[in-house]
Amino acid sequence: MGRILAIDYGTKRTGIAVTDPLQIIATGLTTVRTHDIFDFLQDYFAKETVDVVVIGQAKTLRNEPSENQKFIDIFDKKFRKMFPSYPIVYIDERFTSSIAHQTVLDSGIGKKKRQNKEMIDTISATIILQSYLEQKK
Repeated sequence: MGRILAIDYGTKRTGIAVTDPLQIIATGLTTVRTHDIFDFLQDYFAKETVDVVVIGQAKTLRNEPSENQKFIDIFDKKFRKMFPSYPIVYIDERFTSSIAHQTVLDSGIGKKKRQNKEMIDTISATIILQSYLEQKK
């Protein structure tokens, strides 16, 4: 059984989260500069077995694609071309950044560390992955 990998795609940074090999626990892996995402994925896929890739879909409160969705669609198209054997699942990513910010606040992390946007992106990817795992049950 391979891992499940989740992607919180952004125009500057992309958060990555993965499950354990038994696909039980979602864990934040890293945040990658978006222009390095395909190099990162190529390296990761060479080292780890991945069964499914979960990509966050950017939607508005009206359940319509948000402004960022067009960039996610471009990423998706290139991903499918480079890695055609990986199944993709989409998860609504509304509120993940807000939940991630609140999680960091609630954790008691100091103000300086809370300003680390990379940490928020990784937590957002973890929330997307956890949502997928809960839907899968």
